[in-house]
Amino acid sequence: MTEIKDTERELQLFRLRLSVAGLVVFVCFGLLMLRFLWLQAVRHSEYAERAESNRISVVPAVPNRGLIVDRNGVVLARNYSAYTLEITPAKIDRQLDTVIDELAQLVDIQPKDRKRFRRLMEESKTFESLPIRTRLTDEEVARFAAQRYRFPGVDIQARLFRQYPLGQTASHMIGYIGRVNKKEAERLEGSDDAANYRGTEYIGKEGIEKSYEKHLHGMTGYDEIEVSAGGRANRTLSRTAPTPGNNLILSVDIELQKIVEKAFGDRRGALVAIEPETGDILAYVSMPTYDPNLFVEGIDAKSWEELNTSLDKPLLNRALIGSYPPGSTFKPFMALASLELGKRTPEFAIFDPGYFMFGNNRFRDDKEGGHGRVDMYKSIVQSCNTYYYVLANDLGIDAIHDFMKPFGFGQLTGIDLENERRGVLPSQEWKRNAYKRPELQKWYAGETISVGIGQGYNSFTPLQLAHAVANLSNNGVVMKPHLVKMIENGTTKARKLTVPKESYRIPLKPENIEVIKQAMIGVTKEGTSARSFANAPYSSGGKTGTAQAAAMSKSVKYDASKIAERLRDHSLYIAFAPADKPKIALAVIVENAGFGAAAAAPIARMAIDYYLTGKRPDEPPPKPKAKDATPVAEAQAPKPPVPTQSPSSAPAATTSPGRAN
Repeated sequence: MTEIKDTERELQLFRLRLSVAGLVVFVCFGLLMLRFLWLQAVRHSEYAERAESNRISVVPAVPNRGLIVDRNGVVLARNYSAYTLEITPAKIDRQLDTVIDELAQLVDIQPKDRKRFRRLMEESKTFESLPIRTRLTDEEVARFAAQRYRFPGVDIQARLFRQYPLGQTASHMIGYIGRVNKKEAERLEGSDDAANYRGTEYIGKEGIEKSYEKHLHGMTGYDEIEVSAGGRANRTLSRTAPTPGNNLILSVDIELQKIVEKAFGDRRGALVAIEPETGDILAYVSMPTYDPNLFVEGIDAKSWEELNTSLDKPLLNRALIGSYPPGSTFKPFMALASLELGKRTPEFAIFDPGYFMFGNNRFRDDKEGGHGRVDMYKSIVQSCNTYYYVLANDLGIDAIHDFMKPFGFGQLTGIDLENERRGVLPSQEWKRNAYKRPELQKWYAGETISVGIGQGYNSFTPLQLAHAVANLSNNGVVMKPHLVKMIENGTTKARKLTVPKESYRIPLKPENIEVIKQAMIGVTKEGTSARSFANAPYSSGGKTGTAQAAAMSKSVKYDASKIAERLRDHSLYIAFAPADKPKIALAVIVENAGFGAAAAAPIARMAIDYYLTGKRPDEPPPKPKAKDATPVAEAQAPKPPVPTQSPSSAPAATTSPGRAN
């Protein structure tokens, strides 16, 4: 039976199928066209940038670090060029370890160099040139140059390194730089300066190098490098030069600094000298010192062990965080407080029998039998403890605190260094906040007596003491103490003062200031430092001080020869000169050296002699013997230790009354 086909129907079905297929093809091409328009028109900029970044990489160009010079232009921190052996991993066509092993046959490559190189590789891009050895000798450079053809991707580069040409001199002030560690890298990555520190290997770690890091670092430039698909560098397309860091011009006279450091010899202590009118720090000494050059490339284990375990604590910045009782150097300020608060007149006198009775406690004077009749002038010149026992009791602790605070005692000075210690200027409120146990929070009237002679809870840094003397000698005009006097633009050389004006003024009566200054001049003419300042070609004011380093039983008479050296009294001296128009004010402390006139005053004399007259000492003063110590000033029973926020390595403050001198 023959099947009859419906040709017309099949033709319509074919046309329908063809239309559907054509529609599908049209839709697909439409979608492709829309995607093409989306990529080429709407997202063009984004993908063009991605494509370009795959071809071009930006390599940071690290700027030259700024210089640090003293007030006379002597360079204290500089950069010098040295050869480094560098490897560009992207250009190495064989095993990297094999290349390094072969290089080690030509130059000295230590395990620490390999370890550092691996760390740099992890943190860097493969087309960057990375140092495997720094500071090559001329012989090593010559040996590699002869074999250069064997090492594609390895080359000699000249790089800048940081150097401190004066070595240990002023190390606590200048500080040092070191390689960026992991913690610092994370901090920088999350900061606004992240882009500016790309490629930076070194950062300020201590001292001025740290506190002025942003000024010294400069602005990072960059090179645009064309790279292949394999990451190899082909050519440099463009370069934006880095901007060098700013130079720092210090207020310090480095020759004065050297003289003071030499005067200390092997003794421990600190000296801060300030120009009262400007706040310029002229000398900033903490002894002993250390060599900051040891830290630049990473200190070796042996040197670190020696510095970190030394009983002398050379890494401790005593001028900034060492906290000590001021001893009798506090007395001129106590006398000024009594004048300003109307508690005493210059003529008012007491009779000193050699002690002061407060309840059942006897507070001894430094002189057996006492000083007899004592007025304000004599109390400072002969350093009479009894006068200030009575005065402190009359003033009260809160009045003492409120008067001393504007001078900077127990306050942050704002010096341009980090980690300054506040110290302790006691008051009733301070004690309530300092102790948790209620029975220790109460202030007892007997505790005020010790404060009057610069002992008790009093604990100040040498910087604070020097700042207070500068404020006194400057008639109450307070200038912020600073180490950096001017910042010099690294490109234009324009200079800008860091402290252009005064901070504030302490309202003091000129006649009262004059009374205190005349008494301090008397200390150098006929008082406790007369021998140290004999035949001085200038007039100066000063005050000696002796402060206890460790509490002793009041039943035991002080005898330095029977006490361990590190438990003996500290020697202090404050001064200003010339007396009529002071150009220098200073505070010096020599740890465990006894009587202030025997150890601290001679160092102050050398410093002032050089600064005012240019006279250099022939040799440092001899180390004082135990017999130079003065008798103990007796006081009440020892009190609980003062809470502290300072590092445990800081010299301990004492709460016992000290020697008067």
